[in-house]
Amino acid sequence: MTGERRPHVLVDMLFWTGTKGGIETYARELYSALRETDRFSFTALASTEFAASDTSWFPGTVVDSGISGNIAGLNRLRWSWEELFGVSRWARRLHADLIHCPSLLGPRRPPVPSVVSMHDLLYWTNPEHMPSQLFVKPAQWMESMVASGATRMITISESSARDIDKHLGFPRERLDVIPLAGSVRESAARLRTGTPQNVILATGNRLGHKNWGSLIRALPLVPEDVRPRLVITGSKGDDPLVPIVDEVGMQDWVDLRGWVTSEEMDQLLASSAALAIPSFHDGFCLPALDAMLIGLPVLLSDIPVYREVGGDAAIYVDPHSLESIAEGMTVVATDPDRMARAAELGREQAARFSWPSTAARTLDVFDKALAPSA
Repeated sequence: MTGERRPHVLVDMLFWTGTKGGIETYARELYSALRETDRFSFTALASTEFAASDTSWFPGTVVDSGISGNIAGLNRLRWSWEELFGVSRWARRLHADLIHCPSLLGPRRPPVPSVVSMHDLLYWTNPEHMPSQLFVKPAQWMESMVASGATRMITISESSARDIDKHLGFPRERLDVIPLAGSVRESAARLRTGTPQNVILATGNRLGHKNWGSLIRALPLVPEDVRPRLVITGSKGDDPLVPIVDEVGMQDWVDLRGWVTSEEMDQLLASSAALAIPSFHDGFCLPALDAMLIGLPVLLSDIPVYREVGGDAAIYVDPHSLESIAEGMTVVATDPDRMARAAELGREQAARFSWPSTAARTLDVFDKALAPSA
């Protein structure tokens, strides 16, 4: 496109803190895959944390908004205000042609076409599991406002698309389902040799819909002579799972690691027998794809979105049944043939997803949003 002005995309990165897990992985992997495109130019509207981090993967310029990304967790009123109104001011200032919001929220009345990536609707589908009930109604209102102003919307699974249709009523013809992809952890892949330990790994935040408590309460139902150790990472500060471990007397069987380094995570992924994710609801399941790519079997809740991700490769359990979860853990500990088959099928399943495909389909959405009939 030499000599032709490329459409300018303002990428809303106000949410970035460096600790947001899946949403930050989505933004990083997507825009890393867009480094070679010549169809658009990009500017990141950055939180101070994002601007201060290594942004060499971002395919454009980075503008420090002067706003801390910690407002997304510590001062949600300020964050909401900046998302709903501040992003529009920056779009005008930077002469953007399009706004992309990778993290659920965005402008209420954008001055140019906008694309919002709405990963899930947990405040609608599982409000009882949100950390603050005071924020549920405001969050629902904000997501409704963002949807009313969006030109197009991207979501990451058919399950989330159904939730968006049910709760936001966003027109299906302007909603694109674009799955995510896994990322190979090279160190974990190299380390994963020989027979794994009788350990089940679980990793993630402590929001209620993750259902870690059921995983712990199911552990005593596994016969002690085959019972795996359970390692759960991801907590910061006082871990709310400690009382549950004490309640069921599993102190010798459950290791609550808290927040671990990338090197520690690689070691855990390499040595564990399976990754367990017993969630009640989710928008996608990136950790499962990452695990399957290195041959680590996955034990997943039997919910529609995980069927989309895991296909025939995963071992599925009923997240509402301690007996079902215990049965799944017993399979992990006692059936090496099935686990070997799960590892093989997992690699095949994970290979069906790719970030270049996600990136190419996202660019097509940007084109649609800029089309005169959008």
